[in-house]
Amino acid sequence: MAGRRDESPPPIQASRSQPLRPWQIRERCFNVGRRGLDPVEIRTFLHQVADELTVAQTALRAVQEENVRIKNALRSWQSTQSANHRYR
Repeated sequence: MAGRRDESPPPIQASRSQPLRPWQIRERCFNVGRRGLDPVEIRTFLHQVADELTVAQTALRAVQEENVRIKNALRSWQSTQSANHRYR
């Protein structure tokens, strides 16, 4: 059948240790039966999901980096404060 692969790809399982990646969504293939779903519609949807996942993961990385920066600034400030104020 045209447009159909001989081998089915392994199922994608998202876990906490290995989050689903945008390329995994874009490359996912589905078997299309005689009365199956429209492959163009599926591919369009998968690209939309992958784009949204890319945005979300980029934002998450930015927040994580900002979190590290703030924690480091707080540690530095605390060290400065404790050095300036000796306790009895």
